[in-house]
Amino acid sequence: MGRPAGEPGSPSGAGQPGSASGEPEQQTLFGWADTAPDTAPGRAALQPFRESPQARRMLDVREVYAEPAALDSPRGRQIMARLPDARVTEVASHWNIPALHGNDGNIGRWVRIKTETLVLGVKHTLATRPNGRSADWIAPGPSNGCAMACAYCYVPRRKGFANPITLFTNIEAIVAHVRRHVRAQGPKTEPNQCDPEAWVYDIGENGDCSVDALVCDNTADLVAAFRSLPTAKASFATKFVNPDLLALDPQGRTRVRFSLMPPDDARLLDIRTSPIDERIAAAADFLDAGYEVHFNLSPVVLRPGWQRDWAGLLTHLDDVLPARVKEQAAAEVIMLTHNQALHEVNLGWHPRAEDVLWQPEAQETKRSQNGAVNVRYALEIKQQALTRMRQLLAAHAPWLRVRYAF
Repeated sequence: MGRPAGEPGSPSGAGQPGSASGEPEQQTLFGWADTAPDTAPGRAALQPFRESPQARRMLDVREVYAEPAALDSPRGRQIMARLPDARVTEVASHWNIPALHGNDGNIGRWVRIKTETLVLGVKHTLATRPNGRSADWIAPGPSNGCAMACAYCYVPRRKGFANPITLFTNIEAIVAHVRRHVRAQGPKTEPNQCDPEAWVYDIGENGDCSVDALVCDNTADLVAAFRSLPTAKASFATKFVNPDLLALDPQGRTRVRFSLMPPDDARLLDIRTSPIDERIAAAADFLDAGYEVHFNLSPVVLRPGWQRDWAGLLTHLDDVLPARVKEQAAAEVIMLTHNQALHEVNLGWHPRAEDVLWQPEAQETKRSQNGAVNVRYALEIKQQALTRMRQLLAAHAPWLRVRYAF
């Protein structure tokens, strides 16, 4: 498998980049002990995390681009009431904001825009489409974009040169659509890899519901909706530990999938996210608060030392997770998919990430339906890596059932 699958060495660029060099200003949101969040279940009831200094490190919104209908909605008014000093620019469409998406000068401000800019829109197309891998269905999401800045994220591929959070304020219509769709399915009659009993709906395909909850109650509204839908579960992946979610009382009807990768990879690639140890440590708290807790082993990036470091991560999971988490846990294993346009954007704000993400000798191109050029590991390399990941799981975390590997 050549260089990507080699065992010796460490990931290229895994050290801490400095802002003076033009690299990202910070690699993780919570990188210091004195800012680590308290994830005790009662914490959210005492003081909302979204009002904390840690949350303001993630989102310090100073500029809002908004469709007029979004501003006039109840959710839009709720959001703006929390942002009284933000400058507001009305736009005709949340998808067409030349100052953001069409301005290549924004590449150097990739992270700052995510911190300081928010977009409010109305989701006009409400459609639930079949999935069959991670979830049975992909629900219409309440957001698009993210305040985190993972270098491999697929969401910016359609947006160009900036990708802050876009929140959809017509949450009542989104929830009503999901309720109708769930009820139309009736009970699930055959188990599958998504879930043995419930229809699973991914509610966060194009954003991170944990981060969205720093700004508004869209996530809370969806969790509450699924609490009253006994034939279905909500599901979302996250790289952010938000203790406020512990107070939402999901009653087993929402699945949280904590995304994990070896810490060296996360320091290089998972920009502005909660550290891996904190995501792992939060699993028991979320389980105790009523969530189903799974793990996304994602993305698997093939670079020198990858097998050793994944073995170390899985061993750590086995060492620290309590039995009650292990008994209900399952995992998704997802190999890296990258994109030529995103590669070019990354070269402008975080080129060291591309040392491991862009590996033409190990990757092949595939043109997507929308015309974008994606790159994936060549078929033989990918199959070998997936086989090796299953072997590592069997050796170091045999309790961690793989729901699907892709």
